[in-house]
Amino acid sequence: MNSVSRSQEDWFQNGSSEQSKSGRFVAAELLNGRLAMLGIVIGVLTEALTGHGILSQIMFGVLGIN
Repeated sequence: MNSVSRSQEDWFQNGSSEQSKSGRFVAAELLNGRLAMLGIVIGVLTEALTGHGILSQIMFGVLGIN
């Protein structure tokens, strides 16, 4: 590997390492996880109320297939 590509690789690795340690990245991942958990809970509650499973909900709601 030549020195130019090696320095570019080092720059990228250092930048991504700094970004992954930043507070914004951590906050975004926490929000993503919380929204995913909320989606699962809403899906399970809807299944309990309607009797349709998650796949049935997706097919009926999004695709309009009965």
